[in-house]
Amino acid sequence: MATKSGSVDPSKFTEEIFDLYSIPAFDRGEPETIAGSEIGSAKQVVEPGDVLLSKIVPHIRRSWIVGKERGRRIIASGEWIVFRSERANPDYLRQVLVGDPFHTQFMNTVAGVGGSLLRARPAHVAKIAIPLPPLAEQRRIAEVLDRAEALRAKRRAALAQLDSLTQSLFPDFFGNPMKNERGWTLLKVGVAGRVQLGRQRAPQYQSGKHTRPYVRVANVYEDRLALSDVLSMDFDREDFAAYRLEHGDILLNEGQSTELVGRTAMWRNEIPDCCFQNTLIRFQPNRETTLPEFALALFLHYYRTGEFAKISSKTSNVAHLGAGRFAAMPFPLPPIPLQREFARRVTAVEALKTAQRASLAELDALFATLQHRAFRGEL
Repeated sequence: MATKSGSVDPSKFTEEIFDLYSIPAFDRGEPETIAGSEIGSAKQVVEPGDVLLSKIVPHIRRSWIVGKERGRRIIASGEWIVFRSERANPDYLRQVLVGDPFHTQFMNTVAGVGGSLLRARPAHVAKIAIPLPPLAEQRRIAEVLDRAEALRAKRRAALAQLDSLTQSLFPDFFGNPMKNERGWTLLKVGVAGRVQLGRQRAPQYQSGKHTRPYVRVANVYEDRLALSDVLSMDFDREDFAAYRLEHGDILLNEGQSTELVGRTAMWRNEIPDCCFQNTLIRFQPNRETTLPEFALALFLHYYRTGEFAKISSKTSNVAHLGAGRFAAMPFPLPPIPLQREFARRVTAVEALKTAQRASLAELDALFATLQHRAFRGEL
């Protein structure tokens, strides 16, 4: 770890242009090119080849290497821990810092109350031991892992392209639903189908006699479900009949941050006899007039364009969509033949996405094995 990287206050150099390595810049994939007048606080001075590790929101593995000099001073925000050593190859060190063995120990250095306030403590991070073979071996290991990582990146890029294709299909078929440019019959969501808030059972009613799996906010992502950690609770016969999920149900996050409220996915009967919790809203379309694929795409459009966030109630950092407000939203109703053609196209893209996800999962497993062997000296 670089203990004396130095600092600079860019606001004192208002007309100077800096290369700034910030957390948002990492998420965009390249450093910011920014004037000192636009930077509000002192920053660390970093050098090409330094390895940066984010200490905030530590469960997200953020580490990158400072790039070549481009004729400007290079600085980094204070949220980065800076590593600099002639004994460590930067590519190898970055792989170590994002690898499972290091990350497990890294998470034990964290303090804070949660969310964006969680931070790793550099003094504790400094005590973590890492494998450091000779430089030639470090370079060889980094090359192997970088090639494997490049394959994973290609799969993720392919998935992103397929996601973009799906998103572009909706306006091509149906236009802007808020403006109803095609002049479809306009209903309210609650008329186009059944809107229902999920069920919550208080601890005193948990007898263990009617335990059923249930889906909650943590399981619903944008256009997909993560079902590896589904929980269970009691749903008696009446509740089970009322809250059992059916194939084609659309699930929406009722309450979260403004950015996540209304996040939407379709239930495809992945888990038999599964129910849903009160943090989710279920929409069951009237199958005579509305296909689930169209309803899903409509609600994803509302989510991605911020329409759900606009109508949500907000308290502190929490937003609530509300079943009533959701039920009152406009629901344009295109002809069933057009919905069927749209569903056919979407289904074809989804099949490609399923294949890409399976391939990515295999590559992720292979990469984890390679990392494990590499850091044990067995690669």
